[in-house]
Amino acid sequence: MPLLRPTRRDLLKLAAAAPALGLSRPLRAELGPPAGENPSHFRFTLGEMRLTVVSDGYFQIPASTLGVNADPAEVQAFLTRYFLSPEQSYSHTNHLLIETGDARVLVDVGSGHRFFDTAGRLVANLDALGLGLEDITHVIITHAHPDHIWGMRDEFDEALFPEAAYTIGAAEHAYWLDDGLVDRVAPQEQQFVVGAINSLQTEGVEWTLAEAGHEVVPGITMIATPGHTPGHMSVRVQSGEDVLYALGDAMTHAWLSFARPEW
Repeated sequence: MPLLRPTRRDLLKLAAAAPALGLSRPLRAELGPPAGENPSHFRFTLGEMRLTVVSDGYFQIPASTLGVNADPAEVQAFLTRYFLSPEQSYSHTNHLLIETGDARVLVDVGSGHRFFDTAGRLVANLDALGLGLEDITHVIITHAHPDHIWGMRDEFDEALFPEAAYTIGAAEHAYWLDDGLVDRVAPQEQQFVVGAINSLQTEGVEWTLAEAGHEVVPGITMIATPGHTPGHMSVRVQSGEDVLYALGDAMTHAWLSFARPEW
């Protein structure tokens, strides 16, 4: 992975590629047309499957949220060395759509209109791909942070993807719905808890609570990757001999997570 000053397009390509570890042969790829400030999608194949990384937009958070277990001066030096802002971290929020057989499986659902103004583009970008909300057959939630689950509900608080079967890790589901959690977290995290509860209790959604090894559809398996959240799960995608891992936020930064994974 080159450690050079990135262009915006470089960042999108890298963010799209970051979940893919251990691909056994080259991919056929197609970059989607621009939508606002970001290309709307990045499409490629994995064996007989068609995969599309769909943008939900982007957001910026303070760089102080990076490498929180490391010496702040060392983190600042790393960011400066690679021409990254020492003040702000710029993040794409991308979600994987897997088309296999009759299934259209969406990994995470974005934040809708409930998080940053620069996010919430997922539905429009699915529409640009010719897909309606009813075309999604399965939804997998890797974890219940805002940019991954707050897009669950429409403006009437009903399930955004009405025909989908919903899966989340059993431990992740239990963590956020634990009685009194909102009173045990730091004040700045309480909104995250309330948002997760509201999303997990979306009217009409029946959750499949998955353990490691659960197969959502043939070739798509949940694996346990706790750490970012207590019940975080990633998704293993396999078609023939080709394998891809969609990591959710098990790795969160295209440079730092690879160069300094212990941070």
